[in-house]
Amino acid sequence: MTDRAAFSKVPAITLGFWVIKILATTLGETGGDTVTMSWLGETTPHPVPGGYLIGTALFGLLLVLLVWAQIRARAFNPWLYWATIVASTTCGTTLADFADRSLGIGYPGGSLLLFACVLLSLFAWHRTLGSVDVNRVVGPREETFYWITITFSQTLGTALGDWAADDASEGGLGLGYGGGALAFGAGLALLAILYFTGRKVNRVFLFWAAFILTRPLGATVGDFLDKPVAHGGLEWSRPLASAVLALVIVGLIFILPQRPGQHPGASESEA
Repeated sequence: MTDRAAFSKVPAITLGFWVIKILATTLGETGGDTVTMSWLGETTPHPVPGGYLIGTALFGLLLVLLVWAQIRARAFNPWLYWATIVASTTCGTTLADFADRSLGIGYPGGSLLLFACVLLSLFAWHRTLGSVDVNRVVGPREETFYWITITFSQTLGTALGDWAADDASEGGLGLGYGGGALAFGAGLALLAILYFTGRKVNRVFLFWAAFILTRPLGATVGDFLDKPVAHGGLEWSRPLASAVLALVIVGLIFILPQRPGQHPGASESEA
């Protein structure tokens, strides 16, 4: 099996990919908050004990099942792939909230802990298989590390988004949802410039950096949709916002080309 054949299970990295990815991360924020904050009441006067941990367990189980199905799939399936991405970002939302709040280590501590998890995942991937290049994912072990790293990167992105947007009185940087979205959007724009103009910049690094930064962008947009007006949000119903986002994603999967492809830099690794 060649690298190209193995990577026919993931979509080509196009503008459409990044659009759906940002919407999926936004859905992960509103969907995770729906379960832990609205249904389990973590932000109400009478929360269910361990709500963030319960939410993480529920979405974690779903993620494991979808990753198992994704690994066993013989060919690229856009519905399965994007369902797994949504599951990873939703699990990332509840896991980041648990790390930031339930563990009592705050946004800086949670972000550092999750960054360490990303580095540990990459280290274990490299130590076991000799490379962390996503173009070399050719079997179940490589794909397992791929999805583990994605999930940790989604979780880290959630923590960074909350840290940037929340008020200083709550331990955040006080950028607000709009300011946070602009900051992370600018970061993505810089990565895009480096990708198109910096030929010596490592493409694998750019991919993972962009993958991480799309998450806090989606997180701040998701919070903007469902947080109270007094806190700078639109105060949409979380279930309603999640349903609207899910419908938009489904529509885009139908409309935008969903062809199998390779991650950036594949042509270089094959040369």
